[in-house]
Amino acid sequence: MVGPLDGPVDGVIPVQSHRRLLGYTVGLQDIELPFTMRLAQENGWSSAYAMRVFEEYKRFCYLCMHSQRACTPSLDVDQAWHLHLTYSQDYWKRYCPDLLGKPLHHGPTLGGASEDVKFLDQYNETLVFYEQIFQVPPPADVWPEANIRFSEHLRLRWVDLSKVYAVEKKRVYKMISMLLMTTVIATASVMHLLF
Repeated sequence: MVGPLDGPVDGVIPVQSHRRLLGYTVGLQDIELPFTMRLAQENGWSSAYAMRVFEEYKRFCYLCMHSQRACTPSLDVDQAWHLHLTYSQDYWKRYCPDLLGKPLHHGPTLGGASEDVKFLDQYNETLVFYEQIFQVPPPADVWPEANIRFSEHLRLRWVDLSKVYAVEKKRVYKMISMLLMTTVIATASVMHLLF
């Protein structure tokens, strides 16, 4: 048995620990729907993006184990964490004890303004700690700036795509503007014919 990952040395993750961390896989890989493919499918991501999010999730867990303060994930990293928790045997009996060295619990927000401020601060500190530990800035597509991560306009919810259509707002706006333009042209043509 190799044991849990080594902690940071001079504030940086040791190379061997980083390799082991990124090499970790969840569940069986030679099945029809392995972990990263399920992550992609459930979130509407490409398989390449899901694999990147999974790597960032593992880095986030390492940060949690070695930060003096609680860390806050990006939304996409949080999706990977939620999915990993459903693989409970792997998460609690393999990942946490064998790789992280101790349990890593996931707790929801209690809600309210003070919680919003707390998580915003923690997220910013997580981004700074990430750059210190891994010696590179977090990738912006997986780890957006805090004002985007905690945008009041951000509304996520599970949707049953067999019952509803999900269309990006920018496409809807484009279709509406085209429809209005067509209506204006048709109305002008009819008015021209009548008068």
